[in-house]
Amino acid sequence: MALGDLDDLRPVARPSTAELIAEQLRSAIVKGALAPGTQLGEAELATHFAVSRGPLREAMQRLLSEGLLYSIRNRGIFVTELTFDDVVDIYRSRRVIEGGALELILEGRREQAWHDLGPAVDAMRAAAERDDPAGVSDGDQRFHEILVASSSSPRLIRAARTLLVETRMCLGALQTTYPVLGEQVDEHVVLRTAIRSAPADHVHRMLDEHLDDAVRRLRGLQGAGDGAVL
Repeated sequence: MALGDLDDLRPVARPSTAELIAEQLRSAIVKGALAPGTQLGEAELATHFAVSRGPLREAMQRLLSEGLLYSIRNRGIFVTELTFDDVVDIYRSRRVIEGGALELILEGRREQAWHDLGPAVDAMRAAAERDDPAGVSDGDQRFHEILVASSSSPRLIRAARTLLVETRMCLGALQTTYPVLGEQVDEHVVLRTAIRSAPADHVHRMLDEHLDDAVRRLRGLQGAGDGAVL
């Protein structure tokens, strides 16, 4: 190939150091390795990642903008603690975004969505069979990521990304409300089947009920009131 034939090609983008650090911190937060309320020390983290403070600060700024971290002046940066009011707001927003994604799926993407959701359901089932609550939660999150991605709407996918990360922060609490992990799996199996062939209004109602059920389960953990921290 002559060099002139490469004019339409663009350099492959490589993740920056800040992006890589942000992804690792994000993963640690959603998995609970960095617990809510934990203070993040710049010096300690810079040493851990073997980087200067510049890319570390850029990474932390990304997570601040996503709502996974918050800053207190003259005190530092901390991992966000979700109140029950936050959880209600997250799930209310998810109903709008996932409902919009579902609308697009039902217009002609049913079979493809059903197919794409299969691996997430299989992963949940396998995790339940080995009594792995965290694995079930990972599959749960993946199911809803694929649901939104199946809409082929870049804006819905972008809007859902932070909400699903925030949701993962409370899935650890949610999994304790399922005495039998298979129940959590079955909910997603039924929803996946409905997406393939059930009447549109029925599928929308099932998704709403699925998200509302999560809020009800988490409300049951609060005990003392809606302001309690998860």
